[in-house]
Amino acid sequence: MSKRRKNQRAATAGKRERIRDVFVPRPFEGLVDEPEWIALRELVPAASAPLRLIPALVDEHGDRPVTLATVLPMAAPAMSRDDGHIFIGLQRHLQSGDVSRDLAESLLCALRTAPGAQVAVPPLPGPGPRLQDILVDGPLEISLHEGFEFWLAPEAAEDPTVRASLERANAAIYPTQRLAAARAAYWCRVSEKAHVRWVLPEAEEAALDALARLGAAGSLTLGEATRFAGMFRAHGRLVPVWDLPEDIPAGDWEQPVADFAKRYADALSETGPLDADARRSRQGLLGRQLTLR
Repeated sequence: MSKRRKNQRAATAGKRERIRDVFVPRPFEGLVDEPEWIALRELVPAASAPLRLIPALVDEHGDRPVTLATVLPMAAPAMSRDDGHIFIGLQRHLQSGDVSRDLAESLLCALRTAPGAQVAVPPLPGPGPRLQDILVDGPLEISLHEGFEFWLAPEAAEDPTVRASLERANAAIYPTQRLAAARAAYWCRVSEKAHVRWVLPEAEEAALDALARLGAAGSLTLGEATRFAGMFRAHGRLVPVWDLPEDIPAGDWEQPVADFAKRYADALSETGPLDADARRSRQGLLGRQLTLR
């Protein structure tokens, strides 16, 4: 074989296969609690929920407990504690165009990692199973936390270095409360301002038309001293945001949110094209889109 052909073969062998990224606009589509998955990823600072693996993975890796967490130390994608408990982080630094595929790969990498060892997760996993393929689907049993102590086994929390790290992480948590009046609706107080933010479960166009009808009727607020601030898009769903008086506790907004949810459901049920006022309202809503976070 000539020297030139040897060099060409060596160069070809040394190249890594390029992984093509694919953008998935609704990564949590098909999951029963799609709006809550979005809320935990985009709205909630400190929360967790247990996850159930499909039987095939339990047979292969054992029945290790798995917990979904909004964020992990250093925004890591996954963590395997000494006691075998696995944590998967929703809010992470590196991600591909398919969040569901990223999270599934993080979980699979953690299952293949010995308890207590650092979990290595590729930044771009390529084709493979998604959350919808590896989890027993069902409503998320969400727990909100005032601190990140839930990361740790009880004995680890006594380490002074760990305590200092936790204190820094806990300082970034802002008060948040899940509202019972609507699925995936959360009250929060950020920088001396209070808000309600609600991940709507409907398709964007239907949700936008319903909000436009409410806007034309002057029914977009949650009551006196509140303001419809706008909305943003998150993973294929709309998230309206209301500004609230900061001195009114979260529980006092259950009834106003329930009343709005009823008006919104009625507006969704309306058929036919938007009238002129609703069309103007719709254009105004599109001009009031907010920046995420």
